Amino acid sequence: MKTLSLKWPSPSGSSASKPSPVSTLINRLMRGLGLPVLGIGAFLLIWSVAASHINTALGKFPGPVAVGQQIVNMYEQYQHAEAKRARFYQRQEKINAQRVAQDPSYKPRIFPYTGPPTFIDRIKTSLITVLSGFLLASLIAIPVGIVLGLSASMYAMANPIIQLFKPVSPLAWLPLVTLVIAAVYTHVNPLFPKAYVVSMITVMLCALWPTIVNTAIGVASIPQDLRNVSKVLRLGWFTYVRKIVLPSSLPMMFAGLRLSLSISWMVLIAAEMLAQNPGLGMFVWDEFQNGSSQSLSRIMVAVIVIGLIGYLLDRTMLLLQRLISWDKKAVLR
Repeated sequence: MKTLSLKWPSPSGSSASKPSPVSTLINRLMRGLGLPVLGIGAFLLIWSVAASHINTALGKFPGPVAVGQQIVNMYEQYQHAEAKRARFYQRQEKINAQRVAQDPSYKPRIFPYTGPPTFIDRIKTSLITVLSGFLLASLIAIPVGIVLGLSASMYAMANPIIQLFKPVSPLAWLPLVTLVIAAVYTHVNPLFPKAYVVSMITVMLCALWPTIVNTAIGVASIPQDLRNVSKVLRLGWFTYVRKIVLPSSLPMMFAGLRLSLSISWMVLIAAEMLAQNPGLGMFVWDEFQNGSSQSLSRIMVAVIVIGLIGYLLDRTMLLLQRLISWDKKAVLR
């Protein structure tokens, strides 16, 4: 018995046509640009309306206009500070040239500029600190994660320790790190400031765990076929890790690295507030303690910059993952 299949004709009498390239381009622009702009506009509107109804001890909560004006003011302050720094070094060079002309045996000396750090200087300090802590954590976490992933017994031994220390706040680590660094790092002229070392170690302690866990899971989930191939080829341990383990676990490893980097950036701000490392965290704390009429706007500028830098760091790690990882489908957007 034959089954009849009916095909309903389209209204135009032919099959439905594919969307034109122009409409496809418009749809992509709307999704990639139009909708994000619409979302940002809605956020700015809500922020402006809400800020006008919030009163604090320092006055009205700053809206988008006040924060935008403060960005302009802070950039002008940065330009003024940079000009002052340039004049400081030019004056030293002029004095040294005069001294050398009078006394050829004189050795010129350049003293460092000791003016207060600008907002841009604080951003640079925070980036150096967070990247140092993150790289140190990665150098420790990736080998540890590989070892734990290759040995179920080692993972069972280390798992309670990981679960114990993973949720610990940086505010709990910071006093311990400060006391240890004060006792160990006692050089008269240290290579790095103590506040920087304390902040970096605190970031490292909080950034270890996501990379360890994800790397171990990635290594443990290597397909059995690949394990059998390595046994057939009689690969040595280091060759097995380099040829099989690392390529196979890269997607999960990068997932852990992205989590660790985002945690590092969040931890850094709290660490800098208490360790007095001259970065963005210290800037927020100083403005809070200052209590001027412009403090709220300056803090909001710092909040926006912190969020923007965190987003750029995550996108950078995502780009690196796309360049290195073989599994493009595993790369999250």
